[in-house]
Amino acid sequence: MINLFHNISPKNQEKLLYTLEAHTFTFPKNQRILSTINDENIIGFIIRGYIQIIRTDFNGNITLIEELEEEAVFGTMFSSLNNSEYDLLTKEETKLVIIDYNRIIEEENKHISYYQQFIKNLLEIVSNKIREKNERIEILTKKSIRDKLLEYFKITAEKNGSKIIYLTSNYQGLANYLAIDRCAMSREIKNLREEGFIKTEKKKIILLY
Repeated sequence: MINLFHNISPKNQEKLLYTLEAHTFTFPKNQRILSTINDENIIGFIIRGYIQIIRTDFNGNITLIEELEEEAVFGTMFSSLNNSEYDLLTKEETKLVIIDYNRIIEEENKHISYYQQFIKNLLEIVSNKIREKNERIEILTKKSIRDKLLEYFKITAEKNGSKIIYLTSNYQGLANYLAIDRCAMSREIKNLREEGFIKTEKKKIILLY
């Protein structure tokens, strides 16, 4: 995915963040952070670290909405972060920048070249986010656990151009992403392995079909 500051020099990045009154935060591992940074409309950029967007329903069930690594962008315009069931969970020490979206659209210096590049990058990121959410919908609309897994494998393999898939988290994280029970998913992965569809090596899944 394109970097939010693609084709913007470090000097102009500093000018841009100053103009937009951006705030920088650093959080320890395993901390829920949305209450600290939340505003009506924000955009966040991960300088370093790893974050999960999670949803916890009234029964305490956790669904993994999205995983965000270094240089990833998140915000209220991409996810329902204003919903009280949503939160951001750091999976390692994380440093990020938070920008008020209203400052972006109200900025008077839109004619400056690096600002125009920033908007161009942001629009491309929005387009990619929409595509990713459509892919997630395709997966979640599958009825069986097997079909959800196979659709996930298919989309990920096509995106990476490889039949080797590396999970960014553990099996619990994958189960949360697919909105299925981990034990049931593990049984189905075992079935797929025994039937010759896949081979697994820790967090690596090799497609054999």
